[in-house]
Amino acid sequence: MQIKLLHNLVEELAGVDTGRIVDILFNKKDVNEFLIAKKMELTINQVRNILYKLSADGLVTFIRKKDKRKGWYIYYWTLKTEKCLVKLEQSLISKIADLESLLESRETKRFYVCKACDIEVSEETALENGFTCEECAEVYALQDNAQSIKETKAQILRRERELKLINEELGSLREKEEKKKARQEKKLEEETKKKPKKKVRKKFGGKKKARGKKNGGGHGKVKKKGRKVARKVVKKGGGKGGNKKVGKKPQKKGKKKKPWIRWKKKTSKKK
Repeated sequence: MQIKLLHNLVEELAGVDTGRIVDILFNKKDVNEFLIAKKMELTINQVRNILYKLSADGLVTFIRKKDKRKGWYIYYWTLKTEKCLVKLEQSLISKIADLESLLESRETKRFYVCKACDIEVSEETALENGFTCEECAEVYALQDNAQSIKETKAQILRRERELKLINEELGSLREKEEKKKARQEKKLEEETKKKPKKKVRKKFGGKKKARGKKNGGGHGKVKKKGRKVARKVVKKGGGKGGNKKVGKKPQKKGKKKKPWIRWKKKTSKKK
């Protein structure tokens, strides 16, 4: 039933005998345009014209790939079933509204017909023309609306059944899409939860390695550096043992005595 309705929709939009394209594209993705042309027994340009008309309403989408051997681009087409059903739903709603309007006019108004010319006119038009046909001057006959009312009601019921089926199809398709989106979102959340932990571990590992390299390639332990106290070393001469190095104690701050004064005092005592 769904395919039959899509057939009718495509033929309304793209022309007579174009509905066959639905059989080729239905529930398939990225179908080669040359394969479509072969199955429909049409030229590639004829197929493209049909597909471009459907593409204008967003009912089909395409991707193109370059043929490595021949060097030209080949188009791959996909039928958007949900969009087709939405378009069909809108078309049926419009048709039902027109039929209901026609039914109301048939039930409330009178119409006249010229049997010779098979022309139907409203009561106002018939009155203006003196109830005679403009074409052949035959007298208008009153139209029996009972049959047309019956036919119009049958058409409305048929369109409403079709609309109900389309609404059911759309409901199931949208439900599937929502479930698919929910699964994708859940998957993304799980991936985002896992990713930060991995990054943190890598960062800490990198820091440890860097510290280890600075400390001479150890196991990553960092030694604390203390303040170095500078001590002056003074050489004193002494016997055979050689020169001993003695650390000089740090002197208190103050005025230093000049060495020549000490030497003067010592010489004065000897005298």
